[in-house]
Amino acid sequence: MNRNGRRLAGALGTCLALLLVSRPVSAQEAPPDHTHMDMDMDMDMSSGWHVMQDGVLFGVFNQQGGPRGDTEFKAPNWWMGEASHEIRSSRLTLKAMLSLDAATEGRSGYAELFQVGETLDGRPLVDRQHPHDLFMQLAAVWRVPLGDRSGLTLAGAPVGEPALGPVAFMHRASVAEYPFAPLSHHTFDSTHIAFGVVSAAVDRGPFVLEASIFNGREPDDNRWDFDFGALDSYSARLWIKPADRWEFQVSTGHLTHPEALEEGNVQRTTASGSWFAQEGSDYTAVTAGYGINVTEHGNRQAGFLEATRRRGATALFGRAEVLQVETALLLQDATIAPTTEAAGASDVVGAFTAGMERDVLSWRGFSGGVGAAFTVYAVPPALKSAYTDNPLSFQLFFRLRPPAGAMGRMWNMRMIGR
Repeated sequence: MNRNGRRLAGALGTCLALLLVSRPVSAQEAPPDHTHMDMDMDMDMSSGWHVMQDGVLFGVFNQQGGPRGDTEFKAPNWWMGEASHEIRSSRLTLKAMLSLDAATEGRSGYAELFQVGETLDGRPLVDRQHPHDLFMQLAAVWRVPLGDRSGLTLAGAPVGEPALGPVAFMHRASVAEYPFAPLSHHTFDSTHIAFGVVSAAVDRGPFVLEASIFNGREPDDNRWDFDFGALDSYSARLWIKPADRWEFQVSTGHLTHPEALEEGNVQRTTASGSWFAQEGSDYTAVTAGYGINVTEHGNRQAGFLEATRRRGATALFGRAEVLQVETALLLQDATIAPTTEAAGASDVVGAFTAGMERDVLSWRGFSGGVGAAFTVYAVPPALKSAYTDNPLSFQLFFRLRPPAGAMGRMWNMRMIGR
């Protein structure tokens, strides 16, 4: 085992020991349980399966400003379902998540200034967010209680997410009304589609400790198939839910050769916190995170803060990001060649998005809304020749959601727990 592996094993052992020796608390003082409380159903499951489902379809007019921008119409979408069944004291949960992005966005996805990640026809995607694969998750999760306050969970997935990073952006309530991925997606949650994952978790009261082995390579540009590979990457994540509205995670993972066009491994470490308060259909959600990718070619850091406030039919949302970008990669298709300094630089870009969405229709549980968002950027000097000083991007969109189940929307969901 290499040095990173020994460090990860040591961290896992320490956290596991803390979980197992921590003092049991009484029902009066115990905070809500992170895993099995949220998955407890409001129906009697002894008679069969309990099914949940959620999804979203956006129709987006997208205008990305400046000489590197584009004007287009795209339709990001996903659907997720799960079925749970109690077998004696244990619970089996089957999960699936699908997307038709490859059909509704095309092979190149949608335009997004300063975005990079994955490839198309052997070249890196630049200033575009890639479409998601048809199969985003197919997983089986088995939880066995270990006393009144603890449990052991095992999970396996031909396609799923390892224990790494915050809740993936499309599931976060803090950005539920905005269709676009954060620019820091490949610093925080790009592993939410991994073709081959095996995970285990131990929960005790407000703590959940997870570990995974998985295929760390990013999917290829054929979005309709499976991209299986060796389970040669590994990660660990600790969740802490000190109160019903608060949730924190710290995680680290070793990704073996994740990039198709770049040699080397990546050590990714993230930390995030979220706050979610809901009363009826009104809610406020906030998430903040910090992450770093350590590579053989340098380190790149990112941070984000995003929030959504819904009251009645209207939602206001915003996102702020600051991240170190790969300057040479962003400039490779620019009409002006990068300078020597720019080619080796890791420059800082800021992106600030604000928007509003309003529900305009409701039919048999389906919810439709219209919205708008705009983004302004802080552009470093090395990139101003290609992007200009102040590019401005905006979107006009229609959002459609299917009926919510008895447990509400499947927000803040992950492969193990909720």
